[in-house]
This record gives sequence, structure tokens and C-alpha cells, in this order.
Amino acid sequence: MSKTPIAISFPRPAQQRHLLKRMDACEVLRQLREHDFDSRDVLERHAGLSSSRLAAAVSFLEKKGLIERTSKGKSNRRNTALRINAGYGHVLGVDIGGSNLRIALADMNGNVLGKWSASTKKTSSPDMVIGQIRKGVKNLLERASVSRRSLLAVAVGAPGITDGDAGVVVTTSNLKGWKDVPLRRLLESALRIPAAVENDVRMAAIGENWKGAAQGVGNFVFLAIGTGIAAGVFANGRLIHGTDWTAGEVGYMHVPGVPETAARQGAPGSLESVIGGQGIRKQWLRSCNGSGVGSARNLTATEIFERASAGDSVARGVLNRSAKILAYAVYNISLVLNCGLFILGGGVGMSTPLRDATQRFLEKYNEPVQPKLIVSRLGQDAQLVGAIRLALSKADQQSV
Repeated sequence: MSKTPIAISFPRPAQQRHLLKRMDACEVLRQLREHDFDSRDVLERHAGLSSSRLAAAVSFLEKKGLIERTSKGKSNRRNTALRINAGYGHVLGVDIGGSNLRIALADMNGNVLGKWSASTKKTSSPDMVIGQIRKGVKNLLERASVSRRSLLAVAVGAPGITDGDAGVVVTTSNLKGWKDVPLRRLLESALRIPAAVENDVRMAAIGENWKGAAQGVGNFVFLAIGTGIAAGVFANGRLIHGTDWTAGEVGYMHVPGVPETAARQGAPGSLESVIGGQGIRKQWLRSCNGSGVGSARNLTATEIFERASAGDSVARGVLNRSAKILAYAVYNISLVLNCGLFILGGGVGMSTPLRDATQRFLEKYNEPVQPKLIVSRLGQDAQLVGAIRLALSKADQQSV
């Protein structure tokens, strides 16, 4: 039985050259966003391109208006410095939270021109959130006197399991009615611009890698501790997603001191049930035996930790138990990833007493790694900064 031959088509030489030039142009834009270069020679070395390929990419980007020469450059063409043309267009970064929606408008250098926020407590359905985003974008454009035609891309961070390739929020316990939501399609339909979608914690890791405490660091973990616990992981300079987009769901980890319960989607995991915000409050109330604490019964996790720093022995016990359990988790993650840097974010994670106490426990584990803990440099803006960076990458891909 004869088989029908399969026809394989290859790009023509002209198409190959154009594709290569676009790839080189995207790499040049990426390098210019990550570093300041005093000359084209330095840019050439960082981008890993030959002189001829770099020259072609630079010429292509200049003609497009995406980059420009700086006044500090010397007259020698090879020593002329280049930079992104900030006024080429604008992008939007969006952070969707369980209680708040935040939007930032930025130029092509990532400079924030305005921010807008609204509550999502009573308007958390996908359609309502999209409506709020449209309202917020209109407000930002008017305040900044920016034309809607200049918008090039939007990137959105959403809580829960998020499939970035498909642009779908698979599931989240923080927003009611969000299951298999085609967020990218909804955004592109509403705003008429290309959109990118990512998990909010991974988005924060992108922000820290670009403008925060992990600039230039290829291996680190952004650990967000709030009501829940999750991680954004960079390994060898790349953001890790996992087979089912669940990489970093460390709130379900089993370590000494946490319940050995099976993971259930939508329910608090073992780790976060003890050292997430609510878990720490439960520790506090149990330690006080539910009596004699008066107004202190309503303390938040960070307030409990501050009370520990002020000398409260009961609060110090809660802090030490929480820090020891967190140290177990950090140490185990560092062994698997061979990662020495952990950035703590989230309302609970940014507590200095928690960081200090956890670091003291980690210092007892001298071999084979010594994980270092630092508090997020970007704080609550980490997600927005990451969203802006992802939107800029999307805009670059569409523009070249």
C-alpha cells in the first residue's frame, strides 16, 4: 500500500531573514529594557549578536521609531548610546485581587503615568471585572491626556491557577464564579489591544526581577504570604510554570508542624492553613485559650508579630512557631531548586519580625545551602510592575 508523501514547506530565504531580524530586534529591545548601555559595543556583547545582525536590528527599530539615540552618545556611530523611545506608545498593567482591582498606565520605558483602583468585593464576576477595567482605562487615559490609539498592549495578573498560553483563569478561590474564564479573549474584545494573562504571584516575581530586589538574578523564589501562600519561581533566568500551570503552589506543602491533609482545590493547603494570615490568627487565639485577650482577639498576623517584637511572650511563641515552619518550607524549596535567594511579599510575608525570626532558624542549616531571605522591594506594587513588564514584552512582539 503506497503512502501519500507529506509536503513540508520551509520559509523562503527572504522570509527567514525577516524572521531573524524580528527576533534580533526583540532581543535588542529586551536588553535595552533590562540594562543601560553606554555604547553599541556593550549592547552587542550582551545581546550575543554579530555586528552585522545588531546593525540590521538597530536600523529596523530606528525606522520603526521604537528606539532612539541619546544625547550623551559620542559622534562615533559605534559608540552612540541607544534607548527605548518612551513616547512610541503606552501599555496597561492590571492586578485583579480578591478585594481590589488596580490598573496602571505606563509609557514604553515602563514609567507609570497614572494609577486607578476599585473594589471587587461586590463586583467580582468576570463580566463585572471587565466592565471595571474598561471604566478604569477610560479614566486613566483622560487624566493623562493619552489617546486610546496609542495603547499597544495590556497584561493582567489574576489569582489562582492561570494558563498563560491559553489566556485562561482555570480556577481561583478568591473570585466567585471564576472557572475556566477566557480572560485574554474577554480583554482583547473589550479593549481592542493584544493581552497577556499570568498568575498574580508569578507576575510579582516578574516585577521583582525587572525593577525590584531580584534585578539581574536568574535563580530566586518570590514567596507571597497573605491569606494564602504561593511562589513565583525563576530558574536559570526563566519563569517556571509547570505542566498544568500549578508550579509554585507551595501552600499545599507538607512540612513538620502542619496537618497531613490531602490537597483539595479551592481549600487552604496544609502550609497556609497554619502560617497564612488566618492560620496565624488561629494560632494566636489558641495560645490565648480564647479568653483574657480583650481587643487583642482581633489582631492581624502582622500585628501579632509586632506585639512579639514588643516583648509579648504569647505572641513571641506564635512568631517562633510560624518562623520555624516557614524555615522548613524555604529550606526544602532551596534544596530542590539550588536557589539561595527568597523574596518575601504579601501582607504577612513583608513582616520584618517574621523575616528576622525565619532567617535565624535558617542559619542553623549550614549545609549544603544557606538560603537568604529579603523583603520585597516593590511591596504591593510588585504585581503591577510585573504586569507592565509583561505588557511591554507583548507590545514589543506586536510592534516589530
